[in-house]
Amino acid sequence: MTTERKSYSKQFKIDAVKLVTEQGYRITEAARNLAINPNILRRWRNQLAGESDQAFPGKGHMTTANEELNRLRKENKRLRMEHEILKKAAAFFAKESM
Repeated sequence: MTTERKSYSKQFKIDAVKLVTEQGYRITEAARNLAINPNILRRWRNQLAGESDQAFPGKGHMTTANEELNRLRKENKRLRMEHEILKKAAAFFAKESM
């Protein structure tokens, strides 16, 4: 049986963390009022404290460092494939000229 994950908007996460950091609520109290797990609220608080402007990038969105890393990995894979094709072509033409 599969259960769907709840997804929360970036603004909801920020507001939930503000309840703890600015309003003085305890994490367990705020989590209970919002009907979320306290561990999720702790993770959001830590993420917002560590990444502030890039926290909660959203579904399918990555930080710029991760985007760059993925782009470079794809490029590396493509270049390796091209290199293998060129090696095979060079071997084929070398054999043919003999």
